[in-house]
Amino acid sequence: MSISATTPDNAIPRALPPWLTFLFASACGLVAANLYYGQPLAGPISADLGFTPAATGLIVTLTQIGYGLGLLLIVPLGDLTENRRLVLALVAVSALALIGAALSTTPAMFLTASLSIGLASVAVQVLVPFAANMAPDATRGQVVGNIMSGLLCGIMLARPFASFLAEAASWHTVYYVTAALMIVLAVVLRANLPVRVPKTKVGYGELLASMAHLALTSRVLQRRALYQAGMFGAFSLFWTTTPLLLASPAFGLTQNGIALFALAGAAGAVASPIAGRLADRGMTRIASTIAMLLAMASFLISHLAADGSLTALILLTVAAIMLDFGVTTNLVCGQRAIYGLNPEHRSRLNGLFMATFFTGGAIGSALGGWAYATGGWSMTAWIGFAFPALAFLLFLTEGRGR
Repeated sequence: MSISATTPDNAIPRALPPWLTFLFASACGLVAANLYYGQPLAGPISADLGFTPAATGLIVTLTQIGYGLGLLLIVPLGDLTENRRLVLALVAVSALALIGAALSTTPAMFLTASLSIGLASVAVQVLVPFAANMAPDATRGQVVGNIMSGLLCGIMLARPFASFLAEAASWHTVYYVTAALMIVLAVVLRANLPVRVPKTKVGYGELLASMAHLALTSRVLQRRALYQAGMFGAFSLFWTTTPLLLASPAFGLTQNGIALFALAGAAGAVASPIAGRLADRGMTRIASTIAMLLAMASFLISHLAADGSLTALILLTVAAIMLDFGVTTNLVCGQRAIYGLNPEHRSRLNGLFMATFFTGGAIGSALGGWAYATGGWSMTAWIGFAFPALAFLLFLTEGRGR
């Protein structure tokens, strides 16, 4: 089944068919996963290609830099160019970049591929507002929530998938397989995505300049981006440091054991459709409050989970699920809020929103590594607690009408 009709911005959206929502969710999950394959493979890649110890971190960092640049420079094009064509071009570049990573024989080749993977992976952030534009206002939160559940499943499953496949074959195989997935995805999307032509008629330079105006004038965007920056900072800190804790002598988990622990985080994806429905019913404030309290509580619980016992492992798993549930809920509430603003600005708003909270995640990762090396898990958990706590304090200053 396919939808081939052109969808102009001024058309009245009809309910999105469940199969198309599923396609958007699957595409987002598969593309977003590309960002995270390198994290568990950094060691084998570094050893195989001859990275210096200091340069190994660039395997992940350049992918993140590419993604951040794409959020600011490519995602806004969703308000200017035909969306289907833009998505297909980015997925095709993803496939080429993944093949480039698989074929790499030097650090420079792999790092170039990593940067390209990050840039092309912003196809996800074109797809989400694309779907939001197609959904009626009454169910927009539900649609976004369902799609975000697919995206988050892709993020959480990418690390264990890469670990298991690399152990069974090699890290090269991970990139060959995922490149093949991108090629298949491009074929499916080409056959099924509708054509969406934005109404915006400005030049690229003017489009980028307008983003500064949106960032400075939209209070909803500012607040929601800062809330999620705090939440995602906590998320990144947790998932950067828990593998270190689990591999320490206290727990002594193998790479496969850590990969299985990471699967627990995927349970948080069930929060997306729930959060979307709550937002559609005008319960964004309640949902956001619960989300931030869950994130704070998860780090308080994790303080009891550092002695390496089975009970500690169970508590840490519960903390991971609570944190992911909270982060996911707040993310969907934030996207529902900003997508309720001017429809013609959705891609630009989404790019700014994502770039802001992605910065929070980068700060969380950096602080997490430093905190764990300096003060162990106790210091790490307190810093992790501070991220959602600061977001919640800012949230408390928000008027009830927002």
